[in-house]
Amino acid sequence: MVTRKKNKAAVDLPAVSVSEGDIARYLHLGTPWVQGSMRLKDPYMLDLEYVQRMVAWLLFTPADEDLTALQAVQLGLGAAALTKFHYKTLGMRTTAIEINPQVIAACRGWFKLPPDNERLQVLQADAGEAIRHPDWQGAVHALQVDLYDHEAAAPVLDSAEFYADCRAMLTPEGCMTVNLFGRRSSYARSLEKICTAFGAENVWAFKPTREGNTIVLALRVAQPHDVLQLQARAQAVQAAYQLPATKWVKVLRPVAESAPG
Repeated sequence: MVTRKKNKAAVDLPAVSVSEGDIARYLHLGTPWVQGSMRLKDPYMLDLEYVQRMVAWLLFTPADEDLTALQAVQLGLGAAALTKFHYKTLGMRTTAIEINPQVIAACRGWFKLPPDNERLQVLQADAGEAIRHPDWQGAVHALQVDLYDHEAAAPVLDSAEFYADCRAMLTPEGCMTVNLFGRRSSYARSLEKICTAFGAENVWAFKPTREGNTIVLALRVAQPHDVLQLQARAQAVQAAYQLPATKWVKVLRPVAESAPG
């Protein structure tokens, strides 16, 4: 188990607030920007389209894989949607790394995040440092990276070195999914850094959502591009978890195929 570590004073971190509508509850970090949401009548479902796409690693995992034997990690807790889904719905060993203690408290108090146990761990730590811990090297099957500050302007961690550290966490069959979104960030530059760390042949990207979120998948080891196999796996994922997986394969492409020749 990774030791909890605090590296940033709480005074430097944005204040957390919660708002609620008729259907969902929302997490904010000192601004009107939505940093996460939860359906009130189904708190364990994945509500937002980009968050759903963050679990597209399922398309590259065999249907007969025992997910309960695998490790998932989220860098950035948000409203805990991904953490709850991997822990509760998929039954995986799940760890979230979040620097802001107020976010953790809000998720426990308002977003139905269960307490830590032998399968669920929430660490208050700087993700860029915590992921270098020896316990994580080669241990993670599904890694989700969604690291934004209260301005949601650009990823907080977005270097080739950081993505190389993420790759080192993955098992040979492992997959990283990253949310790229921001008013000042450059998708092309971020994608180039991911390709530098993983190799362009191992990277896939969705078309952007209407809100501007582009989800990128990076595999530790390249897998054959078999459209029929992906379609069949998507149908199984959709049936099992009520996710729009059959739509994913229509808007998900290998980066190497779209690169200029």
